Amino acid sequence: MTLQRPSGTPADDIRAGRTSLGIELGSTRIKACLIGGDATEVLATGSFSWENRLEDGRWTYALDDVWTGIRSAYAALIDDADQRHGVRPDTFGAIGISAMMHGYLAFDEAGELLVPFRTWRNTSTGRASAELGELFGVNIPLRWSIAHLHQAVLDEEAHVPRIASINTLAGFVHHALTGERVLGVGDASGMFPIDATTGGYDERMLRAYDTLAAGRLPAPVDRLLPTVLSAGTPAGVLTVSGAALLDPSGALRPGIPLCPPEGDAGTGMVATNSVAPRTGNVSAGTSIFAMVVLERPLAAVHHELDLVTTPAGDAVAMVHCNNGASELAAWVGLFTRFASASGTPVSDDAAFDALLREALAGEADAGGLIAYNHLAGEPIAGLIEGRPLFVRTPDSAFTLANVMRAQIYGVFGTLAIGMQVLAGEGVRLDRMFAHGGLFRTAGVAQRFLAGALDAPVAVGELAAEGGAWGIAVLASYLAHADGSSLAEYLDREVFATADLSIAEPDPDDIAGFAAYLDRYRAGLAVEAAAIDAL
Repeated sequence: MTLQRPSGTPADDIRAGRTSLGIELGSTRIKACLIGGDATEVLATGSFSWENRLEDGRWTYALDDVWTGIRSAYAALIDDADQRHGVRPDTFGAIGISAMMHGYLAFDEAGELLVPFRTWRNTSTGRASAELGELFGVNIPLRWSIAHLHQAVLDEEAHVPRIASINTLAGFVHHALTGERVLGVGDASGMFPIDATTGGYDERMLRAYDTLAAGRLPAPVDRLLPTVLSAGTPAGVLTVSGAALLDPSGALRPGIPLCPPEGDAGTGMVATNSVAPRTGNVSAGTSIFAMVVLERPLAAVHHELDLVTTPAGDAVAMVHCNNGASELAAWVGLFTRFASASGTPVSDDAAFDALLREALAGEADAGGLIAYNHLAGEPIAGLIEGRPLFVRTPDSAFTLANVMRAQIYGVFGTLAIGMQVLAGEGVRLDRMFAHGGLFRTAGVAQRFLAGALDAPVAVGELAAEGGAWGIAVLASYLAHADGSSLAEYLDREVFATADLSIAEPDPDDIAGFAAYLDRYRAGLAVEAAAIDAL
């Protein structure tokens, strides 16, 4: 099926399948997004809330919950389309699947999961990460799939001799829907290093790892990894069994083409038009990370930086922090409960908005207060476990405005440490785009991030649906590329008329955040002590 440009009402386009469906499995929500053939109009959405669990010392999600969540988000999207347009879709022009990157899903020959899903949040791969970094000569972060695999090899885990394949969450879902064991290059770059010249896994490093793991794995590592595809490449079609997984009612038709499955970092780049050199984006949710598309290779290896790719295969420096806005949300929840207990209840959104705006009245350096958002370990900060802390000295200015500014600054603290490494490499940005719920309150987190990065920060309505919209756009690109590069397609078809709000860095905010970050760095010793003591 080939997508055609819209020729009528949204209802006409839905009936004719002139649409693209994107589904993204994020860390706290599974979201579905339906867009029109021009890729800019969101026609319907659906979502399902879920949370990771700490089981036997590992962060995980149950695969049964994966399918429960996907079906629920899909059903909600179908209901939303019916309510908005009077049509219940039964086909789409194209479908895309995205999910949290990295982690470890290992399967046997029968496709059975060998051990519970190990997510990106696990930091138990230190020995493997160090050994692989030395072997490859590049940084291999703790959360990468190859680090998880090698740690299982080092620990002589019982399941290792039975491994027939490993995958990411997006790759697993895509395989179940299509029967194709493939992965978009952006997501694949969080499994194993990519050769920018070939667009596939680095052959030298594959051979080096096979030598290292000789006799300890049942097959060469490239046989265990999914096949790499770049954006715009056909990646299979929805099978009869795959359609039933998405829609147990039987209404969804099989045969729909799917684009390569991608990671949430790649869909974030698409959703913010940050796929060309000298562009970048910051995505804030349960984790927070920045992606910067490089003009040239970095001069040195830095443990703070991952080298990944855009969905088109261009080199990207990634600053990934395991901890994002969850601790800030917990503090907002505390005040929301106080409002309710006092007899003047407010909604979560209203409390968030009021407290973020209160932060604008805080001192530029947050009055000497420090907030650490570390619910999980944070490799960039050298922390193997999480201990969220709020710290002040006797002479700190302990006001609500400073408390909230410190909490927002805390979301950006570890990120800023990594971004300073990029600045030291001489990396320059023409545009930094921010997205995530933290930026819904206009002019607050966006302004503070501009000060933290000393760079203009843009936000825009098109990124409101985040990665689910981004993977829907990649599905649309599959049919509409017409020989254009991904960057050209986004500029021409998606962002040409985008309405962006840009915050320039304020000198007081720059100086204030720099002072805050100095205290933040010094206080990491307190965090380390808390891990030892508590």
